[in-house]
Amino acid sequence: MKVTSRQGRSETIKPDGSTVRVLVVDDEASLAELMSMTLRYEGWDVRSARDGAGAVRSAREFRPDAVVLDVMLPDMDGIAVLGRLREELPQVPVLFLTARDAVEDRIAGLTAGGDDYVTKPFSLEEVVARLRGLIRRTGTAAVRSESTLVVGDLTLDEDSHDVSRAGRSIHLTSTEFELLRFLMRNPRRVLSKAQILDRVWSYDFGGKANVVELYISYLRRKIDAGRPPMIHTRRGAGYLIKPGE
Repeated sequence: MKVTSRQGRSETIKPDGSTVRVLVVDDEASLAELMSMTLRYEGWDVRSARDGAGAVRSAREFRPDAVVLDVMLPDMDGIAVLGRLREELPQVPVLFLTARDAVEDRIAGLTAGGDDYVTKPFSLEEVVARLRGLIRRTGTAAVRSESTLVVGDLTLDEDSHDVSRAGRSIHLTSTEFELLRFLMRNPRRVLSKAQILDRVWSYDFGGKANVVELYISYLRRKIDAGRPPMIHTRRGAGYLIKPGE
């Protein structure tokens, strides 16, 4: 599944202005990572678990506002996990993921207390839309329009594509803009070259990681020139953005 880029968005936030927390539970590591990346791109705080026991532990510590839960897990099925989650968080909305499309399976999940489901294969956009709906219906959060990203003295407007640092306008190409937007959607988080290629180039460039290095250097010249650096390299891991010090 490919994570598609979004031009602007409606941000889902909690009434107190804090970030929505989502727990993703799936034993397929690559799928869990893609879902987590997509939800973080929405501005949400995300944790993941690979089995039922891990899901229960994470829910106890993380106190998620919503849970994405695979029905088929290595240690217990999703319905059993749901029961354990409800003991900890009676009202948390749960979105089931299932590879089975039989009507009885869907009915079993909903009857057990699941709030909604999507059947594999599914689009990541559908998961986001279903979660938004669940979170709004349960009154956990509201939706507000938000087009401006801010990290330190750097701002990026997703609607107008205006970028500025310390009040000075910065002109970026479309690719530079997408790269900066991805970094700013994930402040202080190290993003690997593979993750950046998938988000910004969708691997259409042939997976050549050196293109990431090239465009990071372009951004540094425009964003960091003459100022405390914001874009940092973590050797062997990737890149991150954080306020200049």
